[in-house]
This record gives sequence, C-alpha cells and structure tokens, in this order.
Amino acid sequence: MQIVEHRENDTFIYHVQGRLDSKSSPELEKRIGDAIGAGTTAMVLDFENLDYISSAGLRVILKATKDLEKANGRIVLCALKDYVQEVFEISGFQDILAITPSVNDAIKRLGT
Repeated sequence: MQIVEHRENDTFIYHVQGRLDSKSSPELEKRIGDAIGAGTTAMVLDFENLDYISSAGLRVILKATKDLEKANGRIVLCALKDYVQEVFEISGFQDILAITPSVNDAIKRLGT
C-alpha cells in the first residue's frame, strides 16, 4: 500500500493506493492518528486507487471517524471503486460515513 498525503487549507487528504488490510492498515492508522493528535479536524480519504479493503482497514476508518468526532472534526471518503463501495455497503458503513465521488466533492462537503 502507498499513501500520499497533502494538505489543502485545513484539510488533510490521504490518497491510498493498493490494499488496505491487516498488514498495511497500521501505517494509515498511525498517519491519521498523528494528524488528529496535531489538531487536524478535517480529513479526506481518497480511495480512487484502493484495490482492496479488509475488516482491519474498516476498523482504522471507524476509529478515525470516532476520534475526529471527539475533536469536533469530520472525515469524508471519496472515489470508491464499485467493489470497495460494496464492502462499505455490506458492512453498513456507508450509512455512518460520508462518501463522495471525488476529492473536490469531499472538500466541499467538509466546508473547508
């Protein structure tokens, strides 16, 4: 898995590529945790190039969502491929997470 991160105004954007599974999810969890610890309250996870997500990856996203909510922040996911979207639908996560078609839409949704 590769993670490219950048900041646009007050929003941290993570472009995640490859597989988000038990082997790779600790890296994303650490990066997100570090950003939240540094005061970030707006975050976008760009999954345009995400090929696979496991329950370990879902756990990282759920934890990040809860941690950001405690800090009065929000996270938005975007650009999910159909088969990744299906994992979110089956798990019921699409009902509790904000998901948009693109990074620009995600930033607009955050209002930053």
